[in-house]
Amino acid sequence: MATWRGDRGSVTGFVVIITLIVLSCGGLAVDGARVVAAKVSAADHAENAARAGAQEIVSLRGGNWSLDPGRASNTAYAYLASHGLSGTVTVSVNRITVTVRSTVSTTLLRLVGVSSKTVSATRSSEPISQ
Repeated sequence: MATWRGDRGSVTGFVVIITLIVLSCGGLAVDGARVVAAKVSAADHAENAARAGAQEIVSLRGGNWSLDPGRASNTAYAYLASHGLSGTVTVSVNRITVTVRSTVSTTLLRLVGVSSKTVSATRSSEPISQ
């Protein structure tokens, strides 16, 4: 009965390297998808906050309408606060711009030192007349 002692442990290094590569790819897929989803969500909320703020119009009956900067800003910030988000709001005479920032914590990428990723999205809205 012959034994092949010379081949003992030869696969171990290969298995370790392949395991690390598979975990890295999985981390990129899982955490990358979470970052993309957070970016889409931030964009949706920024757009909704801007739309809510764009409804705060003054002087509509006079025909020379404009946004009320204080009310538009407060409405947009109230929308963000009601969804637990932070961001900035800028209001001009006929345009409101909202930027939403969100931080996503990672799961598998934490193993290589990436514990979180911050995403942001900016959307604007203007009232229209028809």
